[in-house]
Amino acid sequence: MLKEQTSACKAARDAIAAGGEVVLYDGQPPQWMVVGIAATRLKRSLKIGLTTLGLDETVEILRARHRDEQLRTGNIVAADRSWFFTLYFDSTGTELLACSGLKNERPSQGNGQELQL
Repeated sequence: MLKEQTSACKAARDAIAAGGEVVLYDGQPPQWMVVGIAATRLKRSLKIGLTTLGLDETVEILRARHRDEQLRTGNIVAADRSWFFTLYFDSTGTELLACSGLKNERPSQGNGQELQL
């Protein structure tokens, strides 16, 4: 499923291959809620200087193509906890729409608190 939907897909595949933990959630929140969370995560990450992969692409994909849909989400946590990936699926969980990654690192700006996943 992790093909080339966004630039985070290869890194997410690599995280799984290296023993990362994959969790898929049962809930089906509406598209507007999922997009809002992803957009807020992008804005906050940019503000405090966190490294992201494919998050900007994910927001655009979900905004442009999946209005008024229920979506499913999942996560991949790298075995060394260096990266946290979010997976975005259609309502059936059979089509991966997008994937984004957030590096677990100390922000380069802001109050100096380290992000812990």
